[in-house]
Amino acid sequence: MSLALVARKSWFEATARARLGGLLDAGSLQEILPPGAAQPSPHLAALDLPGAFDDGVVIGRATLAGRPVLFAAQEGQFMGGAVGEIHGAKIVGLLRRAVQEKPAAVLFLIDSGGVRLHEANAGLIAISEIMRAVLDARAAGVPVLALVGGSCGAFGGMGIVAKLCSAILISEEGRLALSGPEVIETVAGVEEFDSKDRALVWRVTGGKHRYLMGDCAALVEDDIAAFRAGASEFVATWQEPLPSVANLRATQQRLENRLAAYATCRDGLQVWAALGVAQPEAVPLLDRDSLVALKEGLPT
Repeated sequence: MSLALVARKSWFEATARARLGGLLDAGSLQEILPPGAAQPSPHLAALDLPGAFDDGVVIGRATLAGRPVLFAAQEGQFMGGAVGEIHGAKIVGLLRRAVQEKPAAVLFLIDSGGVRLHEANAGLIAISEIMRAVLDARAAGVPVLALVGGSCGAFGGMGIVAKLCSAILISEEGRLALSGPEVIETVAGVEEFDSKDRALVWRVTGGKHRYLMGDCAALVEDDIAAFRAGASEFVATWQEPLPSVANLRATQQRLENRLAAYATCRDGLQVWAALGVAQPEAVPLLDRDSLVALKEGLPT
C-alpha cells in the first residue's frame, strides 16, 4: 500500500516571489513597477552599498480564489526587508490604489526588521505614511491582511503596521513585536533579554504566543499552501468594521486589561500560566491543531 505524500513548501524559507507564486491564482499576477521599470535606492548607491532593482518589495495585482486583490510582498533576504524611501513609497502607492480600485483585499506579506538605518529619516517617514495608508484603505472598506511567517518577522515600525491591519495570519515560525531581541539586549542588557536564547525569543515574540494572546486572527502551518487557504478564507468572509469611537475604546480597554494582567511577566511561560494554560511548558511542543483547540478552551 503506497502513501501519496504532498511536499510542503516552506513560507519561512521562500523568497517573496516564491511566496506570491504559491499564494495567488496561477497566471493572475501582474507586477506593478516590474524589474524593467523600477529603480534601486539612490541613498544606498550614495553610501556605496548594493541595491536591488525592486528595493526589497514586490507590489501588484492578482486574484486569490477568483477574487481581485492587491499585494505587497517584502523580501527579507534583501537588507532584512528593511523599509527605505522607495520601498515605502511603493507600498503607500499600492494602498492608495486600493482606495480607488476597491479590491476584495490587500495582502501584505510582511517580512521586515523595521526601518532601514541607512535611510533612517526617509524610512521613518515612509513607515508613518504606510500606517496612514493602511488606515485609509480600511476606512474605505478595503481589508488589509498581514501575512507573517518569514525569517525576519514583523518588527519595529512594521510590527506597528501589522497591528494596524484588519487581521494577521501567522505561522509558528513567524515573529511579531515592536523592538527586536537584539535591540532590547543592546539597550537593557543581556540580563533583561538574551537575544541568543532562541526558545525565549519565540516564547515572547513567536506565532504561538501571539496567537494565544489574541494578537493574530489565525495560526497556520509553515506552508505556502496553508497561507493560501487561510488568506482565501479571510478574503471570502471578512467584513471590514466601520470605524467608531466605541471600537477604539474597547480596544484601549483590552490593552489596559493586558497591562494589568501581564505587566510583571518576563517570559511567555508565565503569560500562558496567567492565561489559564494548565501545562504552559508543553505549549512549544503542541502542533497547530492542538494549540488551536487549547486556545478555544481558554476562558475569554
